[in-house]
Amino acid sequence: MLLPFETLCQLWGEPLMAPGTIAPESFGSVSTDSRGDLAGALFVPLVGETFDGHRFVAGAFSAGAAAALLQKGRLEGADLAELVASGGRPIWLVEDTLVAYQQLALLWRRRLGLAVVAVTGSAGKTTTRELIKAALASLGPVVASSGNENNDVGVPLTLLKADDTTAALVVEMGMRGLGEIDRLTRCADPDVAVITNIGTAHIGRLGSREAIGQAKCEITTGLGPDGVLVIPAGDPLLEQSLGTVWGGRVVRIALEDELAGFPAGMPAADLVGRLEDPRLTLAGGESLRLPLEGRHNARNLLLAVAVAQELGVPAAALGDLAVELPGGRARRWRLGGVELLDETYNASPEAVLAALDLLAATGAAGGGAALRGAGHDARAGGAQPGIARSGGRPGRGAGPRWAADRGRRGRSAGDGNRRRRDAAAAAGGVARSGRRRAAEMAGAGGSGAAQGQPRGGAGAGDSPAGGQPRTSHLNEFQPCS
Repeated sequence: MLLPFETLCQLWGEPLMAPGTIAPESFGSVSTDSRGDLAGALFVPLVGETFDGHRFVAGAFSAGAAAALLQKGRLEGADLAELVASGGRPIWLVEDTLVAYQQLALLWRRRLGLAVVAVTGSAGKTTTRELIKAALASLGPVVASSGNENNDVGVPLTLLKADDTTAALVVEMGMRGLGEIDRLTRCADPDVAVITNIGTAHIGRLGSREAIGQAKCEITTGLGPDGVLVIPAGDPLLEQSLGTVWGGRVVRIALEDELAGFPAGMPAADLVGRLEDPRLTLAGGESLRLPLEGRHNARNLLLAVAVAQELGVPAAALGDLAVELPGGRARRWRLGGVELLDETYNASPEAVLAALDLLAATGAAGGGAALRGAGHDARAGGAQPGIARSGGRPGRGAGPRWAADRGRRGRSAGDGNRRRRDAAAAAGGVARSGRRRAAEMAGAGGSGAAQGQPRGGAGAGDSPAGGQPRTSHLNEFQPCS
């Protein structure tokens, strides 16, 4: 990375510098963490509800940082003068260091001039992100969001990881309310945007699926006039939400056997796939191996194929994609004689229902019983009980034989005791053997989700004096959905 000093002066004005300070010609990196070797780096202290990175600016200078940003009002008077004099480094004063961090990421993204794909949706964001990353691999090195890097800190962090060898960036974007995806997409300036679906995650905050649709469609704000949006076909709410904000190109995908069930008047699908598990056949005859199980993942694969085709990847390069998902997503564990489908990571109600469809199909194919377990999703707010009950899929044929819902709102009044008795009778020894096996896997270095990973996940922060871990500068900004 090379960010010229003069370019940053054009962005924020002249920095504060003590007499005799020699300004660097450029910066080799941008960091929000004062630990480690920061030689030649620009240090950006972030501010959260329970921390203030300005406490570590002097330490960043000691670690080799070549300059720093300061948020106006955080250091003033004698304290500011002392830092300028003792640090011997340029210091820019900015209104908001987080906004400045995002400006740096946008500046770097534009200097690289590579293809950027932004992904959002109520469910399937991470899976689709990883499928797109795999689908673009033939172009060269692809940098994608990792962990929970889908928020105000994680998105610029991802963009700043790219370098001159990077062929494409795939950036996941989450949200907790209106306006958040608008900020993220303006930071990323994507060429292609993807909305996986409009569901009910965060309906407790936003109040309706219509409001959720409005929030997700903010991703189009960052698209230029030549940009393209990729979405699933056949969703009236998504089409309605888009109609008010986006007039550019839209590529719609669908599974062939779903077309007949679409509401009348829906725009036609541009990319259609015929699901013949374990393969997906495109209209042109190309046959692709499904790297992940389930109809929902076949749709996600179609989204990735549409993105890849927009960016010039030939269909021949998409036939056998290798995808590695984070823990708690689309994982199968063998516990003695029982197979466990793990969808435990921050799953939205729609993701749970998709997993249940796969579970039911697996149980029916194998002739065995299916047991489901669901916890309370705080993001669903007051809608949670009805959503949890819909997991049983009444009236839709074969489903889980036994159900056990856990959590503060995971069961409705009157049925909790019955469900516990039924689940206990069905699970019995499975639960005991499962606990033993889980302990064995944890001891042998099992899935990361079982090893107490921090929620924030966007990056490492600083420790206070004494070396005890503290809340990360980045982890304070929680992952979004």
